[in-house]
Amino acid sequence: MQLFLAILLLAAMLATAFVLIKGLVNMAGTTQAELEDKSAGPTPRMLKSNKLMVRRIQFQAIAIAIIAIILLTLSAKGG
Repeated sequence: MQLFLAILLLAAMLATAFVLIKGLVNMAGTTQAELEDKSAGPTPRMLKSNKLMVRRIQFQAIAIAIIAIILLTLSAKGG
């Protein structure tokens, strides 16, 4: 059981890192024109960045939940 949870935790952590890097790459591609254009509302890049941020937070929440489950199972076993 612990091995399974450790593998799930690793997967959640890797997914978080992947989405974080993908979001950073997306943000790095933002042009000055996109930042200055206030008339058209959010650009597709901004919307994508927002979706990636939400996805990253979801993966982080999953990782934290797995850590909580691991800690609960370890404390129930007495160490």
